[in-house]
Amino acid sequence: MVVITKDHFSIGQICQSGQCFRLRKLEGTGKAEEKYGLTALGRYLEIEQKEKEVVFDCTREEYEQVWKHYFDLDEDYSRIIGMVDERDAYLLQASAYGSGIRILRQELWEMIVSFIISQQNNIKRIQKCIDLLCRKYGEEKYTEKGFCYYDFPKPQALAKAALEELYACNLGYRSRYIHDTAESVSRGEVDLACLQEMSYEAAKAELMKLRGVGVKVAECVCLFGLHRTEAFPVDTHINKVLRQQYPQGFPFERYKGYEGTLQQYIFYYDLMKPEK
Repeated sequence: MVVITKDHFSIGQICQSGQCFRLRKLEGTGKAEEKYGLTALGRYLEIEQKEKEVVFDCTREEYEQVWKHYFDLDEDYSRIIGMVDERDAYLLQASAYGSGIRILRQELWEMIVSFIISQQNNIKRIQKCIDLLCRKYGEEKYTEKGFCYYDFPKPQALAKAALEELYACNLGYRSRYIHDTAESVSRGEVDLACLQEMSYEAAKAELMKLRGVGVKVAECVCLFGLHRTEAFPVDTHINKVLRQQYPQGFPFERYKGYEGTLQQYIFYYDLMKPEK
C-alpha cells in the first residue's frame, strides 16, 4: 500500500473526464471518501482518496514503476493552470472546476479501439462495449487476493473475431472498423511502436490510415495514448464552447504544448458543471 498527498489530483474527476473507460467507482463509497477500481496495462489497481490523500493498493515498487508514470504524477499541473490568461474568465472557471484532472499515459492500442467505439456514443455505452470485448477476447487474470479481471484484447484476438461476434458486443457499425483496424495492426501496416517516435502531426496522419480513425479520433488517441498534450480533439462539447466563448478563435499559441490539457478542463466543465 502506498499513500501520497497530491495537489491537482482527483480520481473522481479523472474517472468522469472521458479519457479512461476502465476506471470505475466501487460500490459502497461516498463523496467524502471515494474508492475506485482500475484495469490498465494488464493490471488491476484499487485507489482510495480522501481530499488530497490518495491510497494506491499496490507495492511501492509497482507504484514507482507503473502508476506514478501512468497518472502523470511528475507533471506540475499548478504550473499549467497558472498559464491561463487572467482575462479569460471562462478558462479560469473551467481549469479551477476540473483542476484534479491529469492526462493519463494509457496503452496505445486500447486507446485506438476505445475511441473508435466512442464515435456517436456516450460514456456508459462505451464502457459497456469495452467490458464485453474484454470479457470475450481479453486474457482472464487474477490479483493476489483472487479478484478476477480481464486484460484488454490484443490486436490478433480482435482480428480473428467474427464480425457477428463483434456485433454481439453492441459495437454496431464500429464492428467492421475494429476488425479491419485490428487486421491492419496485426499485419504491421501501421506500426504502433513507431508512432511513439513520430512527431504529433506524423503520428496523427499515420493513425488516420486505420479504418474508422478520422481527425477527432486520431487526436484523442494522440492525447490519451501517446501523451501528445498539444492534441486538441474537438467534439460537440468543445465545438459549442469554441463558438460561444472563442468566436475569434482559441488562443492556441499562448498554450503551446498544453492545448490538450486545457481541452480536458473545458470538456469536463461543459459536461459536468451545474446548470445555472
